[in-house]
Amino acid sequence: MAIRHDADGSRFTASVDGREAELDYGIEGDVLTIQHTGVPPAIAGRGIAAALVQAAFDHARAKGLKVRTACAYSQAWLGKHPEYEDLRA
Repeated sequence: MAIRHDADGSRFTASVDGREAELDYGIEGDVLTIQHTGVPPAIAGRGIAAALVQAAFDHARAKGLKVRTACAYSQAWLGKHPEYEDLRA
């Protein structure tokens, strides 16, 4: 699945089977805050949200940012991926 980063729109998106999943974020100072992760029910359960959250964390790492997980999904994801714990804001 191809994940696109829309820096101007502060979001990551993935299109699967004609449906779009998204992760919205904001940046303040050196902290990227994941505000919302949404996957339409028709394409849920395929690891799309996890891929979007990982893309956001990888982007933050590449840019030298910390990450605040303001949405429940991203917070749960981080709990399962200790290799990204160093990025927690």
